[in-house]
Amino acid sequence: MITLDAARSRLLARRTEIAERARRTAAELRREHEPLSADFGEQAVQRENDEVLQNLDDAARSELQRINRALARIERGEYLRCVACGAPITTSRLEAVPDTDRCIACA
Repeated sequence: MITLDAARSRLLARRTEIAERARRTAAELRREHEPLSADFGEQAVQRENDEVLQNLDDAARSELQRINRALARIERGEYLRCVACGAPITTSRLEAVPDTDRCIACA
């Protein structure tokens, strides 16, 4: 059974990991370490890579928002309840998807 302290610790660790990944991705998008190539063919490849990086950045930021909402629900004592129907969220679901806010039926 997952405890609230264990869930909080797991979410905080994941938040740190994702925030660092988002920071690195943003630095790459800003070309902090490697400027855009002068070669037009290479620029095309770099810009395609930028699209992938942007999608990764968007996904990381979305996950950070879910994690922050989950941490706020823990603080409010609402973490174990589905936001849609109010039913309990099973321990197995919270262990598998710790930032979920919905029970399996509402997911």
